[in-house]
Amino acid sequence: FVQRSEWNVQLMTQRVLEAESNVEKLKQEIFILQGELESSKVENENLRACQTTDLGAMKYNIDFALQNLHKIIMGANLSIRQLASGAESLRFVAEVLESTSKISEVEAEED
Repeated sequence: FVQRSEWNVQLMTQRVLEAESNVEKLKQEIFILQGELESSKVENENLRACQTTDLGAMKYNIDFALQNLHKIIMGANLSIRQLASGAESLRFVAEVLESTSKISEVEAEED
């Protein structure tokens, strides 16, 4: 009975030592995982900060492009107005030339 008890004590001691060893390994693994978690949190914060910066840069680029587009539109509108004005001037010149031609024809007929 004593030998069996000693054997059980040794077996339990061995199991306790193995369990303590496993606990130490798990503590180390938890420590490593906590470090990785902190690194991931920092990386996540950095990515969010970059995303905010990227959004700010994108907004700036869009605003800049819109300003340039408005300038181009204003220039195009001015060009269209000038073209329309030029067309009116040409129409007026054509009418004057037609009138002059008709006057010349009438004068030629009278002679």
